[in-house]
Amino acid sequence: MTSLILLSGWGCDARIWRPLAPHWPHGLEVKAPDWPGYAGRPSLADPTSLTDLADAMAEDLPADAVWVGWSLGGLLAGALLDHLPAPRALVLLGIGEHFVHPQGVSDTALADFQRALRRSPDIAREHFLRRQLAGEPDPTGSRCALRELLGTALPAPFATLDAGLEHLAHLDIHHCLSAASCPVQRIAGADDPLLAPEVIARADQRIENAGHCPMLSQPQRLATRLASVATAPDAKRPEPTS
Repeated sequence: MTSLILLSGWGCDARIWRPLAPHWPHGLEVKAPDWPGYAGRPSLADPTSLTDLADAMAEDLPADAVWVGWSLGGLLAGALLDHLPAPRALVLLGIGEHFVHPQGVSDTALADFQRALRRSPDIAREHFLRRQLAGEPDPTGSRCALRELLGTALPAPFATLDAGLEHLAHLDIHHCLSAASCPVQRIAGADDPLLAPEVIARADQRIENAGHCPMLSQPQRLATRLASVATAPDAKRPEPTS
């Protein structure tokens, strides 16, 4: 069984994956490294540099593992395929080839959020977390769970958070994925409020009764799906299914 490397998204450190811990099968190795700048990890001198990011993450992203990137973490993992040896498989969770989409989060909406972050990082992050939880079956309960996991303090310096929004605004990993030498699987919550309907429809697997944060609302289902990839990382990508 191949190990799993879990990579978190914007504004959240690796603690976001803790709800999955009770549901992993025995013997599966799971690691959740933080991105540079998060959870006290040293920031990059240039947080927008993918080359510097690859250098910093090289030991955390071995080629014999399955990389699981959630949201911004998926975009960054996909982009790093051009800089690091390819993994056994790449799983994109809650993300397509790019983030901005007129039927999901538009360019205008993201630009407004970038300005809000620069005015008040704490308020802007809280607003973003609330929005991404809107598709969960119990948004209030998920918000309480997220607050208990992550607290209210900013998880990274402003420069790291701002660079993350720049990546969300501009990164397009279509070429990286089309040239990838490893299998790529896409998993999405069926009610993800940040994804366009066509992106959700193209997912290889959809998790019902889940939005952008299935690790909070459907941890057992998500852990089962990810463990199945670890069991057979080289398997042919399945047809989209519920």
